[in-house]
Amino acid sequence: MAKKIIILGGGESGTGAAVLAKVKGLDVFLSDSGLISENYKNLLNKYDIEWEEGKHSEDRILKADEIIKSPGIPAKAPLIQKLKSLGTPIISEIEFAGRYNTAKTVCITGSNGKTTTTMLTYHILQKAGLNVGLAGNVGKSFALQVAENDFDYYVIELSSFQLDNMYDFKADIAVLLNITPDHLDRYEYKFQNYIDAKMRITRNQTKDDVFIYWNDDENIKKELSKLVVNAKKHAFSLEKAPNTNAYIENQNFTINTDNNQLQMNSDSLSLRGTHNIYNSMAAALSASALYIKNEYIRESLMDFEGVEHRLEPVAHVKGAIYINDSKATNVNSCWYALESIKTPIVLILGGTDKGNDYNEILPLVKEKVRALVFLGKDNEKLEKFFDGVKPFISTDSMESAVNECYRLAEKGDTVLLSPCCASFDLFKNYEDRGRIFKQCVKKL
Repeated sequence: MAKKIIILGGGESGTGAAVLAKVKGLDVFLSDSGLISENYKNLLNKYDIEWEEGKHSEDRILKADEIIKSPGIPAKAPLIQKLKSLGTPIISEIEFAGRYNTAKTVCITGSNGKTTTTMLTYHILQKAGLNVGLAGNVGKSFALQVAENDFDYYVIELSSFQLDNMYDFKADIAVLLNITPDHLDRYEYKFQNYIDAKMRITRNQTKDDVFIYWNDDENIKKELSKLVVNAKKHAFSLEKAPNTNAYIENQNFTINTDNNQLQMNSDSLSLRGTHNIYNSMAAALSASALYIKNEYIRESLMDFEGVEHRLEPVAHVKGAIYINDSKATNVNSCWYALESIKTPIVLILGGTDKGNDYNEILPLVKEKVRALVFLGKDNEKLEKFFDGVKPFISTDSMESAVNECYRLAEKGDTVLLSPCCASFDLFKNYEDRGRIFKQCVKKL
């Protein structure tokens, strides 16, 4: 009898997993407690997959041989708890797709910079002419591509939520950019639980694989002293040090591994800011591990155009530049944005707080920020924290936030949307928040 697979969540990852399960001859049923969007319904119907929306049929779900859980569903959800008590295996879409994948994988995680690094790595591989897919948190579902395509390589962006339910999956090249507190509401407010999730990127790696990481991250260093990582380690840092394979030397961006030596002037990198030097190093090390020629790596690092909603210039208004950094959903992301800007800043903060500690950005706010504009349903925590630090105003809509910025900004300033928070109080997601910001700026 075919194995009974039940998929919880009918978004990109859930529908992709359902298609792969169907293609592999498994008995598959998809259930979403919310509504499934039209394009996903069409895909499910095309493959003749049974689905339900607006509810979870528990008696049926509890009889599953295996559950594939969408990353958005927390482990503490009552249905997940019931399944766990029954001992039902619960895996992620990435884990499931990994069983059938034969292509080489470059898997990228980190609290910040993972989308930029993923897109940049994908850009290099495409430029080198490789047959490559883009998956995970960006691009199409990994499972759907394994079902429908025949790629030789995948570049996969992985969140901690996806890593949580991965067990046998192995990354050929694993990249860990950094670990700073994020999503603590999903990890019992224990930073170590979140760190443990991130370190799962190294799971099952062998001596034939490569692990790329930031050498100066104290949390990563501490974990590496405790864990046995069998993969070849390639570390990156701003400064040359023993065992670093990417660094800046005499203003030159340098890659130095067993199989590759590359140097280029760091000013010629298309992405600006210290954090983007790290992202560029991680992408270049990944490409080097795949024996991609330096001409493709160099060219890609010089012509890559960046990612929407990540330090994205929107417009100049009355002599001030407006920048959309809506993807900064945690404090450390905002720190990088503030660090990279050299002019006085009017900063928009706020949204759904995930247990944030704003002390990390306090010195940069004191040094660089002219005024703060809070945007959210509940700005009380921000108001208390920044009281007496800088002038601030609270708003509860993007339009009023942008109008306040217009009033506060002076010629030569940067108006920066870098909220430190999730977006779900007022917006569908960070993309929606970024798009609405751009619309409001363009109306000024």
